[in-house]
Amino acid sequence: MQSLFQGIESDQGEESADNAGLMSVLVPYPVDKAYTYGVPAGLGLVPGDYVSVPLGNREVPGVVWGDAVDNVPAEKLKSVIAKYDLPPMPEVTRRFLDWVAHYNMAPRGFVMKMALSVPGALETPKPVTGYKITDWALTALSSDDNSAFLQQHTPQRRRILALLRDRIPRRAAEIADQAACSAAVVKGMLAHNLVETVDIHATAPCRNPVPDKKAVTLSEAQQAAADTMAGYVRDGGYHTALLDGVTGAGKTEVYFEAVAAALEQDKQVLILLPEIALSNAFLDRFRARFGCKPALWHSGLSAGQRKMTWRGVAMGQTKVVVGARSALFLPYQDLGLIIVDEEHDPAYKQEDGVIYHARDMAVVRAHMGKIPLVLVSATPSLETMANVWAGKYDLLHLPDRHGAARLPDMHIIDMKADKPERQHFISPPLKEALAENLEAGEQSLLFLNRRGYAPLTLCRTCGHRMNCPRCTAWLVEHKKAGRLSCHHCGYFTNMPKACPECGDHESFAACGPGVERIHEEVKKYFPEARTVVLASDTAEDHDSLKALLTDIRDHKYDIIIGTQIIAKGHHFPRLTLVGVVDADLGLAGGDLRAAERTYQLLHQVAGRAGREELPGRVYLQTFLPGNKVMQALAGHGRDLFLDVEAAEREAAHMPPYTRLAGIIVSGKDEQLVMETARELGKVAPQLRGEQGSIVTLGPAEAPFYRLRGNYRRRLLVRADKNLNLQQAISGWLAQVKIPSTIRVYVDIDPQSFL
Repeated sequence: MQSLFQGIESDQGEESADNAGLMSVLVPYPVDKAYTYGVPAGLGLVPGDYVSVPLGNREVPGVVWGDAVDNVPAEKLKSVIAKYDLPPMPEVTRRFLDWVAHYNMAPRGFVMKMALSVPGALETPKPVTGYKITDWALTALSSDDNSAFLQQHTPQRRRILALLRDRIPRRAAEIADQAACSAAVVKGMLAHNLVETVDIHATAPCRNPVPDKKAVTLSEAQQAAADTMAGYVRDGGYHTALLDGVTGAGKTEVYFEAVAAALEQDKQVLILLPEIALSNAFLDRFRARFGCKPALWHSGLSAGQRKMTWRGVAMGQTKVVVGARSALFLPYQDLGLIIVDEEHDPAYKQEDGVIYHARDMAVVRAHMGKIPLVLVSATPSLETMANVWAGKYDLLHLPDRHGAARLPDMHIIDMKADKPERQHFISPPLKEALAENLEAGEQSLLFLNRRGYAPLTLCRTCGHRMNCPRCTAWLVEHKKAGRLSCHHCGYFTNMPKACPECGDHESFAACGPGVERIHEEVKKYFPEARTVVLASDTAEDHDSLKALLTDIRDHKYDIIIGTQIIAKGHHFPRLTLVGVVDADLGLAGGDLRAAERTYQLLHQVAGRAGREELPGRVYLQTFLPGNKVMQALAGHGRDLFLDVEAAEREAAHMPPYTRLAGIIVSGKDEQLVMETARELGKVAPQLRGEQGSIVTLGPAEAPFYRLRGNYRRRLLVRADKNLNLQQAISGWLAQVKIPSTIRVYVDIDPQSFL
């Protein structure tokens, strides 16, 4: 990843704090420059200050970026309206935003929008109602003979009184959370003169986490890795390390030691998770270790929660943030450590708006801030392993599962030899294993990364396939809802009674399985079993997902049928059998990373089995038993798989040994899209010589040629790593006039080619 650092050091010049009457301000809109504004006398602005400025006929927030660079005529010059009462955005954050914009070829203001995503947080929050213990209740509680007083009250009230003895006012929701009761109990204590209300300002989350040093006992390998990471934090300076451990090795507890070291130095910590909605167990573990919940940052939070977290981070009060990829762009006052958990996960790549890879940008942020970064995975990406092999990243290895747990036994089921019943999808060996597990009182998981009932619905009479009218995609049947849905654009329609092509009634056939169809089959085989389907459309919000996961952990279900939502990060003590219904699913399509991603996903889901004393078993149903992915999984041969995958990529001149950029031409006018792509293809960069090579492929139809109503054509640029890819693309695109109704966007280091 050496090419990521080109240009970092060159932008680290001294800042000017002089106020010459004119300053440049960057606003969170898709513009590529900071605008010049006048500074009213006495305002005293410095770079990084949050300000309000006029833009057109609007008043918008912005950040002072430095001295003015444009000579704006006096009659056109506008002035800064106001300065917000916040510490300035740190210089390292501003340099990082500039670098992200340059590297990903995005307008600087568009990147700024990710850092100023909650404009309401700039305003000083209004006071809210808080509750504190009354003097009378505190006197009664503090008396030598307080038993009679306590006996008058419920256990919930006693916990609240014990919490409030420190006389610190808290919101009802905060008290309820810490005392494990409802807010109604808190408010009900008003009538009994136990608490009283006061006005307080909403406090930043995770203000004072206190590590419990006696919380865990680490193995020798865990302790060695933890000591190394804590040493990085205490020594200061940039380090990147891969914490590589098998599933169930206790990687979280190990990097918690580094978090504790950062907190001891009063530094802020960022922990990135790919699926923030799946983090309930993680949050419980964090709270047990540090005495409070971390601050959360993801799209599912309320506006109020986002305001409190953003402001707490900007003021340096919030100490630990656990978030999705966008949490990387919060304006940390004193960031001291970044953790990227499940660093291999595709969810770290943002595919719309500003297109970027959060893992790679986190490496740059750590380098700029001269702080440690820990990448965590049981199945590291080939890009990360290439940096380990090159000596750019340190390797911290955890070879064994924690405690008495052992890796599960792997079984390959050749579906050509062990065929399921007609129109069924569970093979005899897997069916027998499910029966044995059910008899033993243990849990089983059937994994199929396909939502709904069937991926394709066609007419038996004429062969008509039900397609999405806005995308190049089949409509997926959801039998329970009685709908056909597109999983790309959200379009849905009721299942028609007759074929729209030939008009024949009751002629539709469901082709292939989704999780609903597997659930139907399981109920037929094991009617007495307690079964549940877990997919993103069966757990539509955070609370329902949390409840389902808790029920599974409490063994209220015997057989779980799930998609990738259950593949990683979960710990179910009684789950001992994993059956992968279609292990070949991710291998089709010729994607550059198809084998790598299939291995990673199946390894992660296999890791749910046998995580405690009970031994685990994994069955992979495949039509390709000799495939390198299946063989690597069967023999726990991850390192050999990575060696083979790396050799194939290097021979093909593909990442991580070269660089790629995708150029996507998109619009609703199909002919205009084709013409624009053709013009770009005519002047596309092509270079072969001693200095290096650039090759441009295409234009060609995108695999999803139509997506959300837009036609799409792609070009792919491949360049040697020593060449300036961004400069080549900028010069190329400048040669072609792009129609206003056509969008051309650049995907640096593409992860998806659809």
